[in-house]
Amino acid sequence: MGITNHLAEANVILDLDATSKGGVLKLLAAVAARRLGRDEADILTALRSRERLGSTALGRGVALPHARIEGDSPPLALFARLQRPIDFEARDEEPVDLVILVLWPEASLEGFLPALSDTCRSLREPQVLRHLRSAKAA
Repeated sequence: MGITNHLAEANVILDLDATSKGGVLKLLAAVAARRLGRDEADILTALRSRERLGSTALGRGVALPHARIEGDSPPLALFARLQRPIDFEARDEEPVDLVILVLWPEASLEGFLPALSDTCRSLREPQVLRHLRSAKAA
């Protein structure tokens, strides 16, 4: 399974205008809240809590912020390509320009780790990163 198995075309955001890690999380929390009919502050709090445990930057310009959220909302994945790379506190110190947000309901954790694993595996492929960075449309 690849990244597209967990990502709907409607959840692709090309050229997101954010200037900081916090800004990216806030913008994506707002989009996720609209998609899920949830409170933006709750989603942002969950994402920030996860980031406090350690950066979700994977390296090579990619970040995978993720959180489990209360309730039984459906899982959600959003992809954002940033207009400009930003510092995401990556171990390799490379700025991030590709962000995949994953939110998963606490009430149904089955599939959460496999989804993250599949996504990470896809993002290790150089050709996948090239395609994501050069995509003209969702």
